[in-house]
Amino acid sequence: MKTKFNRFIIISLAFALFASSLMFSSSALELEAPENTLELNCKSAVLMEASTGKVLYAQNPDEALPPASVTKIMTLLLVMEAIDSGKISLNDMVSASEYAASMGGSQVYLKVGETMSVEDMLKSVVISSANDAAVALAEFVSGDVNTFVKQMNDRAKELGMTATQFENVTGLDDTAENHLTSAKDIALMSRALIEHPTILKYSSIWMDTIRNGAFGLTNTNRLVRFYRGATGLKTGSTSKAGFCVSVTAERDGLSLICVIMGAESRDVRNAQATKLLDWGFANYTSYCAEAQAAQEIRVLGGVQSRCPVGSDTFRAVLLKGSISKVEQKIEIDEQAAAPLKIGDTVGRVQYLIDGEVIGEVPVTVKQDVAKIGFWGLWQRLLAKILML
Repeated sequence: MKTKFNRFIIISLAFALFASSLMFSSSALELEAPENTLELNCKSAVLMEASTGKVLYAQNPDEALPPASVTKIMTLLLVMEAIDSGKISLNDMVSASEYAASMGGSQVYLKVGETMSVEDMLKSVVISSANDAAVALAEFVSGDVNTFVKQMNDRAKELGMTATQFENVTGLDDTAENHLTSAKDIALMSRALIEHPTILKYSSIWMDTIRNGAFGLTNTNRLVRFYRGATGLKTGSTSKAGFCVSVTAERDGLSLICVIMGAESRDVRNAQATKLLDWGFANYTSYCAEAQAAQEIRVLGGVQSRCPVGSDTFRAVLLKGSISKVEQKIEIDEQAAAPLKIGDTVGRVQYLIDGEVIGEVPVTVKQDVAKIGFWGLWQRLLAKILML
């Protein structure tokens, strides 16, 4: 009887240990992958890491909704691309057309024929969401608004924005019938826009002036002043769209893009953006592995017998506390046949955590190597004979 009782105790203890191990494993898994349980008070939301484009949080991310003035992110992207390509410059003077001066909503009250520099027009759009300045810039870049809107839609397709259709450059939607985009699409165009550093220079300004100090600009994005690390980017609100925002922020090398659509008020929108950004910075960190130092591999049939190779920088966004677990696995071909061109792939560097690949970068050729010709081969053979 006593033996049976002891056996029962042993079995019970074993079961308890097994059950506790399951509970521990479950808790560990929860720590490894934070659940999307924020329950944000808005129609849709996305949190994206800027350097990789990885979506960290999504709430109804693909529904096409009216974006209000967040539309201007695409307007600004096309303007910045025109500046960086040399098509226009910040010092060019823009004249306001009758149509631009007729814009309602947020504006800097351009008069017909008034001239202003591209830079001041740009600041007016970025900081104060000026509809009249947005139209004036669109006309200056493309000749007319319709052409510019077509370019906006073409660029959206290039960026993989699948739920987007622009009808104007401002986001005004009183007469718009199908002017829509999604939270994910807004994150995609925001990521493209902040690749132009000049935008962050302006979008992080709280207050500024134009017209030689006669007209004040105040940023419509209050988070730029009140959220630590905020750098921009664009707000918007209409009766159709509700209150929307795309916020960019950076802390400790981690750059986030937070999109909120369809909030019921400005304060709710800002609170939800703050909540989502706080969640992102609390749970994630940026990982960067610098480019691998160049090595050499043998070249078969080339004018050179060896060639330098190396890998590019690898970036990833990881859960906090996991960087110490990252391991590298390098695979490089011992030799390659000529001809070789810079950029040819001859291997890879994989990055792993607990044996699972989190990403990889190619190992590529860093120098052109031409194929050796008959006379080059003959000279090489002759040199070897003379050395004997």
